[in-house]
Amino acid sequence: MYYITKTLEISAAHRLTLDYESKCTNLHGHNWIITVYCRAKELNSNGMVTDFTHIKREVSDKLDHACLNDVLPFNPTAENMARWICETVENCYRVDVKESEGNVASYVKDEE
Repeated sequence: MYYITKTLEISAAHRLTLDYESKCTNLHGHNWIITVYCRAKELNSNGMVTDFTHIKREVSDKLDHACLNDVLPFNPTAENMARWICETVENCYRVDVKESEGNVASYVKDEE
């Protein structure tokens, strides 16, 4: 099995829709640290699991310096973002989304 990891930093704003009072329902921003984990039993025709540039294109190019509420079709919690990224990036099996020091959400695909 081959493994790669790509870490990205993006700056993005969001506001959460919550069923309780929270300052997070106001528009605010984070410098997000996103770690994408990919794996494959065989390398592709280019000798890669997934091209690092393709990961950047799918994540950073879509989310960096954006209002996540305008880009993503769901409540942009760190947990929902982690799942969306995992489902979007080829061969991805895990994503960690760090929205601030000490606050990290992870999504790991079930084994197939």
